[in-house]
Amino acid sequence: MGVSTTSAAVHITPVVIKTFLRHGKRRAHKYKDSSEEEEARDDIFFDEAFNIVKAFLELGIQNTIESLQGFTNTHIPAPYWAAVAPVQAPLSVCNDAADILINWFGPRELKHVVGGERWWQVRGLDGVECEWITEKEYLSSDPVNCANGENISQINETISRMEHLETVMLYVHGGMFKIDSKGSVNTHRYQVIRYARKIKGRAFAVNYRKAPQYPWPAPLQDVLAAYLYLIRPPVSAHHKAVPPNKIVLAGDSAGANLCLTTLTVLRDMGLPMPSGAVLISPWVDLTHSFPSVMQNTPTDIIPPHGFLAKPSTLWPVDPLPPSGGRVCPTKSNPPPEPGHADTLLPSKKRVQIERIDHTAGPVQSQEEMLHHPDDQNDSEASGSSSADGEDPDIDLWEPKPPKVLMEDPNAVPLELRSQIQQYATTEQLTHPLVSPIVQGSLGNLPPLYIIAGDGEVLRDEIIHLAHRAAHPKEYPARKGVLKEGNRQNENAAKFTTPTKVHLQVFDDMCHVLTVFTFTQSAKFAYHSIAEFTKHITNENAGLEPFPELRPLSRASVDNEALDEHKKKRSLFQRLKGKVPSSGLHHHQNNGDRLFEDEVTAVTGQVQNFKRKDLSSTETTATVNGDRLEASSSQKDTFIMIRERVDIHGHTRNMEPREEMQCLKISPSQIGLIKEAPAVRWSRGQEEWDSRFAKQAKRVLQSRQQSERKYEALVRSARDQGLLLVGENDDPTNASAGTPGRSTSSNPVDGTIQEDRRYGPFDLDDERPPPSSIAKRRDTPEALALLKMNIYHSVPVTHRTVPKLKASDVVKAAFDPHDDPIRPPQQSVSEQQVRTHIIPGIHGLRLWDAILRYFMEEKTKRARGVVKDRVDRAGILEEQKAGKDAR
Repeated sequence: MGVSTTSAAVHITPVVIKTFLRHGKRRAHKYKDSSEEEEARDDIFFDEAFNIVKAFLELGIQNTIESLQGFTNTHIPAPYWAAVAPVQAPLSVCNDAADILINWFGPRELKHVVGGERWWQVRGLDGVECEWITEKEYLSSDPVNCANGENISQINETISRMEHLETVMLYVHGGMFKIDSKGSVNTHRYQVIRYARKIKGRAFAVNYRKAPQYPWPAPLQDVLAAYLYLIRPPVSAHHKAVPPNKIVLAGDSAGANLCLTTLTVLRDMGLPMPSGAVLISPWVDLTHSFPSVMQNTPTDIIPPHGFLAKPSTLWPVDPLPPSGGRVCPTKSNPPPEPGHADTLLPSKKRVQIERIDHTAGPVQSQEEMLHHPDDQNDSEASGSSSADGEDPDIDLWEPKPPKVLMEDPNAVPLELRSQIQQYATTEQLTHPLVSPIVQGSLGNLPPLYIIAGDGEVLRDEIIHLAHRAAHPKEYPARKGVLKEGNRQNENAAKFTTPTKVHLQVFDDMCHVLTVFTFTQSAKFAYHSIAEFTKHITNENAGLEPFPELRPLSRASVDNEALDEHKKKRSLFQRLKGKVPSSGLHHHQNNGDRLFEDEVTAVTGQVQNFKRKDLSSTETTATVNGDRLEASSSQKDTFIMIRERVDIHGHTRNMEPREEMQCLKISPSQIGLIKEAPAVRWSRGQEEWDSRFAKQAKRVLQSRQQSERKYEALVRSARDQGLLLVGENDDPTNASAGTPGRSTSSNPVDGTIQEDRRYGPFDLDDERPPPSSIAKRRDTPEALALLKMNIYHSVPVTHRTVPKLKASDVVKAAFDPHDDPIRPPQQSVSEQQVRTHIIPGIHGLRLWDAILRYFMEEKTKRARGVVKDRVDRAGILEEQKAGKDAR
C-alpha cells in the first residue's frame, strides 16, 4: 500500500488512543505517589504529538524509501496568510557551486574519494527547487514597476514585493538527508512561515536532492547553489542580490549538517559568509560514536534500529544479505584498524602492501590488531594523501570491509559487509564534509546558535560540536583525520579563532523540538531564533552577536494570546509603577512592551554584564544566571554561552565542562565505528531481511526488467540518431549548426542546454556510490533520468536530440512511470509529487491542523491563567486602595 494519508491514519489512530489511556494512568500514578517532578510528557498534547511522530517514522521504515519520499515530497498548497513564491536556482548557479566544490576537493580526492567530478552534477530538473516565503501582511503595497512596460507573473510580482524585507533566513530542511517526518519544503513550510513572521523578514527554503538516489556531495552542491543564488543572482532572477550580512543559515538535523558544511566550504575558499547560522539538532557524526546514540533511544522519536526500509529497486543496494551476513567476524588483519573504514585514497605503500596476501594465518584479536608491531598499521599503510605519484594499480583499488571497534579488547572485531548509511558510503562517513564533527577546525566561523534536546540520541555530538567550535585548541580533531587530509591539517593550524557559540540544551525534548510548535520549549526556541536572526543581521550587532546578553531567559508571552494582553494593558500600566523595575523583564513584540509572565512569574533579577579587561585565558561571567565564557585574546567580548532550558522556557547554568562526559571523550574515539550501534543496526536489518525475504527476491527480478528496458531505450535512441561528442569524428557533424543539434537556455524543450554539463552517458570512468541513480540502470528512476537527458533536457556532451517514435509514445501511455507528451516525472527525491487527492486532506496538511489545534488549546489555557493572574492583581489593588482610603 505504501505511505499515504490513509495508511498513516490507520497506523496512527490506535497509537493516539493508547497514548491517551497510558497518559491518564501515568498521571494517576504520579498523583498517588505525590510526585512533584514535572516532565514534558505530563502535557497530554506533547505526549500525543511525540507518539504520533514516532509512529509515523515506524510506519515509514516498514515501507520503501521511494514511498516515504513521495509522501513527504508531495506538493501542498500554502495557507492563505502566507506568501509563497516557488523559484528554481538555474543550472548556471549549480555549475558555480560545483566549481567551488571541485576546487575544494582537488583532483585526487575527487577521483578516489568522491568517485569523480561529474556524476553528482547529473540531475533530472533544470536547477534546484526553492521557495521564497513570508507573511502576506509583510508584502509591500507598492506596485511593481517594469522597465519595459511588460506585465510580470504573479510569482515574480510577489518576489518583488518582498524586496523591502532585508533579513533573509536560508532554511535547509532536515530528513536524515533522505526521509522522515521532515522530508521536504512542504513538510517544513509551516515552520519556515513561523520564522519569517517572527523575524519580520523573508525566508528562502531549498528543496535539495536527497539520498540515496543523490548521495553526498549532491545535497551539499544544491545548498551551496541556493546560497550563491541569493548573493549572486543570475540575470533571470527577480530578486536583487542579498548582502551576506543580511543572511542567516538555518537548518535542522541533516539540514543543520548541510548548513555547517556549507559554512566550512565558504570559509576554506575565502568566499563571503552569512552573518550567522542556526543549527537545530544538527546531525554531525554519521558514525554514531557518542554514547547518547545508545542511551537516549527511549526518549527520542528516532526508530531504535535507525532508518531501515522495505526492499525496493532503490534500497538496500544488496536486497539479499551477503554470504555470512551483513555484519560478521572479520576475515583479515589490519588494515583497516578496528573502528575504521578503509581508505578510498591509498598511498603507493598501501597499494603495494595489498599485493601481499594478509589473509593467511590466524585472525588477531582486537588488542593485537591495535598494537601490532608490523608496519602495516602505520599511517602510511592505512592510507595517506601524500603527494607522491600514483601507482598505476590505484584505479583497481578496492577497500577492505570496515572493522568494528569492540568493547572487549580480546574479541575478534566484526566487519561490515553492507552500507550502513544512505547518505554516503561507509568509507566516506569520516570525511569532514560528511561528518563535520571531525573537521580539522571549526574556528573562524560566523556566530552559531545551537539547539539540542536533552532526550535526543544526537545530544552528545551536538554538545561536543558546540565546544569544538568555541574552543578549537582544546578540542582538536583526531590525528588520523589530519594525516589523511592535507586541507584539514592546514585548517587546524590556520583557523584558530574561536567561533562564538550559544548552546542551549532543552530538558525532556527529543530530536528537532521545533516540530512540536505548541510546546513552551518550542515557543522559546522560535522566539530565541528570531531574536538571534534579527540581532545578527543588524549592522549595530558589533562584538556581541547574541541578543541573550540582553537576557531572554524567561518564558515569553504567546503571540496567539497577544489580544488578551492588550485588553489588560491599562491594568499593567497601573501595576508598573508599583513593582520594582529590577524585577521586570520586558519583551518587545509588535511595538508593544509586554510584561513577561504577567509580573507575578518573575523569579529572578537581571544582572548587568559589565565589560572589563580579562587577565586570565578564560573567565566566566553571569548574565541572569547564564554562564558566559570569555577570552582575553578578544577583550570586550565572549566566546560561548552555555545554557539548559526547562520545559517552561526558563534557563539555568549548564554544568561545568569538566563534569560533562561527552567532553571527556578522546579525539581518537570520535568518528569510529563502534560495536553497540553496529550490532543494533545489524539486528534490525536481520529482522527486516527475514520479514521481507520474498519482497527482496522480487526486487532482484524488477531490477533485471529495468536493465532490459534501459538497454532497449538506449538502442532505440541510437537508432533514432543519438550521437555524443567524440563519436563520428567528422568535423562537420561536430558543429553547432549540424541538423539535429540545437542549443537553448530554455528548459525541457527538446534542445541541448548550454548549462547542462553532464548526463548518464558521461560517467564511464567514474565510480559513484552504488545507490546513485546517475549511473544505475536497474531502477525506474534511472530510466526516467536517462530519458529526460536524451529527449528533453539534453547536456552539451550530446550532439543530437532524437525524436520519439510513435511506437515509443504508445508505450509511454501504458507505462505508469512515463508520459507520452511531457517529460517523465523525475525521482521523488528531487521533484515534488503532485497529489491526485484533495490537497486539503493530505497527511501533511492534517498534521499541521493537529498542531494548530494543540496550539489553540494551549493558548486557551494560557489565557485562562493570564486572566486569573490579572483578576487577582486587580482585586489586590482594589483592596489596597480601599485600605488606603480608610
